[in-house]
Amino acid sequence: MRQPARTFAAMVAEHVELALFEQSLGNVGGLNRPFCDRVADAAEKTAGSVLFDVRVDGGVCVQRMAAIGYGATGTAIIVMDKNGQLRCASVNQDAALLVAELAAWDASPLSDKARDDRRGTATILLAKLRRSGHFAG
Repeated sequence: MRQPARTFAAMVAEHVELALFEQSLGNVGGLNRPFCDRVADAAEKTAGSVLFDVRVDGGVCVQRMAAIGYGATGTAIIVMDKNGQLRCASVNQDAALLVAELAAWDASPLSDKARDDRRGTATILLAKLRRSGHFAG
């Protein structure tokens, strides 16, 4: 019997959460590895690929956001709060266009990134995720 796509999306986020939890157990002396390394490690352990990794300027609680893609199965968003804690959520269809826009920007050459800053897009994505019940605060 085929499970609904929403269930698969939730499972994606749960797998990433487990990978991030495993990382926290391996922190030496309470020191966290850099955000980009932690996201790449979670993507590798969950058979996903990093779609983007951006700063979120002006955020009261969140300073970084990244996405891990799993093809047709879904996308997980990971945010790092001001204290270095990571949280994860699955993305709904409402946010898919913003994720695609940020992924395209992240894959572009550095010179293009300097001319076309997408941190505003990241802020909009974060707001959409908050309105859907994720990353409150």
